[in-house]
Amino acid sequence: MLDADFFRRWMTATAALVDREAERLTALDSPIGDADHGSNLQRGFQAVKDALDKEAPGTPGGVLTLAGRRLISTVGGASGPLYGTLLRRAGKALGDEAEVSAEQLAEALRTGVDAVRTLGGAAPGDKTMIDALVPAVDALGESFAAARAAAEEGAVATTPLQARKGRASYLGERSIGHQDPGATSSALLIAALAEAAGE
Repeated sequence: MLDADFFRRWMTATAALVDREAERLTALDSPIGDADHGSNLQRGFQAVKDALDKEAPGTPGGVLTLAGRRLISTVGGASGPLYGTLLRRAGKALGDEAEVSAEQLAEALRTGVDAVRTLGGAAPGDKTMIDALVPAVDALGESFAAARAAAEEGAVATTPLQARKGRASYLGERSIGHQDPGATSSALLIAALAEAAGE
């Protein structure tokens, strides 16, 4: 079973990974976006870490809800609302349980991903974070490591796609050949989850 401490470890691991990969995320964002994806998420997840250090919610749902709120209030552009919605909706779905199973987490994340799809209007194949998140959630039933591998594959698979949503879609065919930064950062979120689980 996964408790609030596990979820805090997940968010802390995400902050560390985003911090380490911020330059790469910004480099990916440079040709097809605003060249600020890495710095925006770096600021956002640092704010999440700071908030969790100050106030430690006692439930998994509480941790994710707090993280989502901090991301919405500190991250500019589309990433703040999208990542914030993902975590807040997942947190809400987990409710007030002190411990949750991996299956409950998978279902909660699916609820969060569905909310992101509604908010952004994106579907798999549109070259967005959805391309990493959907396969990751599908693979979570197997293991955290399988989810990490599926998210990474999904992110890499955005490279040959033409963007149909978000800032990159304005470029039309020129978006082809670039790995999507949102899918890449989503893969980091899932990699941090596997790391927190020791996989």
